[in-house]
Amino acid sequence: MDRKRAVRRVGLVVLAINALLVGIKAAAWLATGSLAVQSEAVNSLADTLYSLVIVAGLYLTTQPPDFEHPHGHERIEPFVSLFIALGIFAAGFAVLWQSATTVLAGSYGGGGSPLAAGVLVFGGVSKYLLYRYCLSVGEDQHSPALVATAVDNRNDILTATAALVGVVGAALGFPVLDPLAAGVVSLGILYTGVEIVRDNVNYLVGAAPPEELRAEILRRALDHPDVKGAHDVIAHYVGPEIDVSLHIEVEGNHTLFEAHRIESDIVQSISELDAVDDVFVHVDPKELGEWKEDEETDRLVGLLAEEAAGKWRAADPDEE
Repeated sequence: MDRKRAVRRVGLVVLAINALLVGIKAAAWLATGSLAVQSEAVNSLADTLYSLVIVAGLYLTTQPPDFEHPHGHERIEPFVSLFIALGIFAAGFAVLWQSATTVLAGSYGGGGSPLAAGVLVFGGVSKYLLYRYCLSVGEDQHSPALVATAVDNRNDILTATAALVGVVGAALGFPVLDPLAAGVVSLGILYTGVEIVRDNVNYLVGAAPPEELRAEILRRALDHPDVKGAHDVIAHYVGPEIDVSLHIEVEGNHTLFEAHRIESDIVQSISELDAVDDVFVHVDPKELGEWKEDEETDRLVGLLAEEAAGKWRAADPDEE
């Protein structure tokens, strides 16, 4: 299945399940009066609302390139994820406010019932399945919006567990645990928002990718037999994808055709990395005096050497 169909299908599945959970939890709240269940219903309502945003956002991001957007529309995804975070913050603060005012007013009572507990268990299991599904497709398709959704579903498992503790505690004669559990749920909601913001800000500010990926980019350039060195290796996020530029150092006796072949080989090799979008290679002949020392490149080369030595020792543990 291609990326467009896979990503859109996940968005629709998440929307449908969240809408189902809203109905089930709202009915359980009306039947039991549990504030913990109500907080979970609010959480699922927030999930449903921003699921609509996800579906709309993913529709835009999977549109093909056009004249005004020659690289496609994937760079919209971090904005979609941040919009998700805003919805999460709003829901979290609302639940926290209600929990705190209820405890301070001492107006809590009841809330424990087998129905409430059963609904929360069902919600936790559903969220676990959604977490595994969204994470798998999000990582496979390199979609930060789906990974953000997976993170939210994972934390929903924890909030459902906290709500379940409150419901069981109320049933055992400790009704204050019900609003306290709602407060714990609200903190989990807010933490999810923080995680999503943290993960997506790097996509918007053009941060460098992880060191392992930068080292792999350099390795692929240096593996070419005609490349003697590299410098000014720059990789940065443009949306969820990575643009790479680097200077390769070659002997100056190559013909123009040979230099073009070397450049094309390296562009193709680096472009095969799933997260990489564009690669720009500048060829520096030795005779022009453009070869130079580069501390960051030397550091990454050292990491590659250590990695190679580690693999060699693992392959031959008896060798000292």
